[in-house]
Amino acid sequence: MERAERSEQDAGRERPLPNPGWGPLSALPGNPLMWVLILSEMLVFAAFFGMFAWLRAAEREVFDASQQLLDPVAGGLNTLVLLTSGLFAALACQAIAAGEVRRCRQWLGGAFALGVVFCVVKVVEYADKLGQGLMPETNTFFTFYYLLTGFHFAHVLFGLGLIALVAWKVSHDNVETAAAFWHMVDLIWILLYPILYLLR
Repeated sequence: MERAERSEQDAGRERPLPNPGWGPLSALPGNPLMWVLILSEMLVFAAFFGMFAWLRAAEREVFDASQQLLDPVAGGLNTLVLLTSGLFAALACQAIAAGEVRRCRQWLGGAFALGVVFCVVKVVEYADKLGQGLMPETNTFFTFYYLLTGFHFAHVLFGLGLIALVAWKVSHDNVETAAAFWHMVDLIWILLYPILYLLR
């Protein structure tokens, strides 16, 4: 009876917020400053997406013709790679929460390796497009293609550095902070892939 009463009391208690004093960010895991960065980066990408949609409406034929020059298979492969990498980052969070430091490092290593695969595929794709003479100044579509994917690529590189640092300095807050950023990288690519490669 006493155990049942205790479990009911524990269930009734609210868990302490990870970051008290940060207002709407108080309930989010990891360092709140990372969430400030994530929100600001999301706003920047949203502005780019809005401008892309506006210019696409003005130059529909140019955008449609240029889009057909991209390789949706390469983009799809990178989508699968990045989503799997995000899954590994989430599993690293679960491992560190359970106190399994070694397992956490293994999942972070997997996330890092797949992030590198993403970069390799993207560089090969860039080389192919540049080899065909498709430069940022070719037309408006390719200006935005290189701008959006290049900006995202820079975030991937930053995220890889963050994952490497966190794998070295493993702690619950550090892993959750890096995973939050890496999930943002995933989300941006999930939006970029259909917008650039698929939507007609």
